[in-house]
Amino acid sequence: MSATPQHPQKNRVSRRVLAATAGLVTVGALVAAMPAGAHDRGKGHGHGHQSRTVDVQLLSFNDLHGNLEPPAGSAGTVSETQADGTVTSVPAGGVEYLATSLRTARKGNPYSVTAAGGDMVGASPLLSGLFHDEPTIEALNGLDLDVTAVGNHEFDEGATELARLQNGGCHPVEGCYEKGKKFKGADFPYLAANVTSEKTGKPILKPYTVWKKNGVKIGFIGVTLEGTPNIVTANGVKGLKFHDEIETVNKYAKELDRQGVKSIVALIHEGGAPASASYNYDCDSPGAGDGISGPIVDIAKGITPKVDALVTGHTHQAYVCTVPDPSGKPRMVTSASSFGKLYTDTTLTYDRRTNDIVRTSVESANHIVSRDQAKATDMTKLIARWNTLAAPIANRPQGWITADINGRGSTAPEKPLGNLIADAQLEGLAPADKGGAVVAFMNPGGIRADLVHAASGSEGDGVVTYGEAFTVQPFTNMMNVVDLTGAQLVAALQQQVSVSNAASPKILQVSKGLTYTLDLTKSGADRVVADTIRLNGEAIDPAKTYRVAMNEFLAGGGDGFAALGEGTNKLVGASDLDLFNAYLAAHSTADAPLAPPATDRITVVQ
Repeated sequence: MSATPQHPQKNRVSRRVLAATAGLVTVGALVAAMPAGAHDRGKGHGHGHQSRTVDVQLLSFNDLHGNLEPPAGSAGTVSETQADGTVTSVPAGGVEYLATSLRTARKGNPYSVTAAGGDMVGASPLLSGLFHDEPTIEALNGLDLDVTAVGNHEFDEGATELARLQNGGCHPVEGCYEKGKKFKGADFPYLAANVTSEKTGKPILKPYTVWKKNGVKIGFIGVTLEGTPNIVTANGVKGLKFHDEIETVNKYAKELDRQGVKSIVALIHEGGAPASASYNYDCDSPGAGDGISGPIVDIAKGITPKVDALVTGHTHQAYVCTVPDPSGKPRMVTSASSFGKLYTDTTLTYDRRTNDIVRTSVESANHIVSRDQAKATDMTKLIARWNTLAAPIANRPQGWITADINGRGSTAPEKPLGNLIADAQLEGLAPADKGGAVVAFMNPGGIRADLVHAASGSEGDGVVTYGEAFTVQPFTNMMNVVDLTGAQLVAALQQQVSVSNAASPKILQVSKGLTYTLDLTKSGADRVVADTIRLNGEAIDPAKTYRVAMNEFLAGGGDGFAALGEGTNKLVGASDLDLFNAYLAAHSTADAPLAPPATDRITVVQ
């Protein structure tokens, strides 16, 4: 098994010219003191008297999504380019190993702070999701996380539930999960600078916090992507307003600067796409930030030079890049893949005279959370404790498969697991009394894992357990069947590659019987070749009404599918997970397991 390279890629950025005063100013009421235990790591350069500079270690990760156990299949590997140019897949992740990695990295670096870029919870495997992600918050407390931004998935169950994760208290419906134990909540602050209440106009959580140690002060501002309402169910963002990332960060950076906090890190739940999937790809070749694209590039270019580094996320990609700030000086922008498979180690050299970061000395690298290292015993115990509670539900067999059925791990527009899910939804909602659906659509982002043939526990190879099915479909979205005209159906397919999805297409997974050609050599809506769209061999009639099945997220126009939100005559059916499990039970046995479906519905021209 390959391990982290001896010399992981490091990037350095240039210093900006400062005209800052060195005076210490009392921090305002909104700035939270870091949790107990977060300040007891620290030493400076030199001996005896304090040196002018001190190296602060910033450890960061993002998009954990409640993956406490090592992710299975391709979702649990990291691509690594070797010295000879070949690419290998390295198994990685799991909080037992993440805890060991972070604790090892902190040794010899007592000025160390750990931050995250959002989506710590939400779309979680059953071990965490079954308990409304209390196990993950407990694990993050044990990891000594100091601060995180909110991500879009922190809003899956709404602002009230997010506040409970922060402040503690047992679930309002399901109560306390362990006798005599009350959920304590996060001992680190969740930051939501650009999320305000529609009623009060104020941030729903702290907008920023300041980490302090022996006179060293580093401010953290946390934001999620402004487009969160487009990718979360309407109930999750009800009563909330999401603001521009650049304007918000600049506003609070100015406020921190006025308080004498000159060293600032932005935690931004928005990201980019590097030109290579390998975690050790040099995205600064040939020039700063040349190898990365996506929303974070423009955001980074717009954020004030007062901010010294950006920890990002959302796209589940790995990169350590320098992107020019508005003054033209390169600035570090990092992301550590997802699911706890990587962590980023960034050195911020703090100048005690200016209270700012010396940009020329900033260096950063991503590191694999290898499974070759010792497990953290406290995390092993935590996982075992929650697994005992989950076992009666999690281990129940739902079906049998002949081989891996790839979903999250597939990079193709049409995914085998996507076809399986769409077929399950169509079959469950086709009967007249269930909605009379003739076609079903599944959003690709809702497929959270692969179905893996290898056993995850003692169930045996090929067995799909309830826990594994839940990991694939963790949202438990209710299914809707609606009337759409043929014209609306065609418009929805075209919205996969146009309007808000033009730059980053979202290809719907379609049920059997629907076929069309996706021509990626064209641009915009033309990439869906309208005259090739067929349902059960017949061309779509623009004036005809079709009964279409989809989850409630898509039926609300989520992911930029405005046409799907125009449906009428809605019938609410079973949950997506119930339909998925019912399909597995109906179409597989131990003696006749289900094979991966063919991917022949979308003809792709490249």
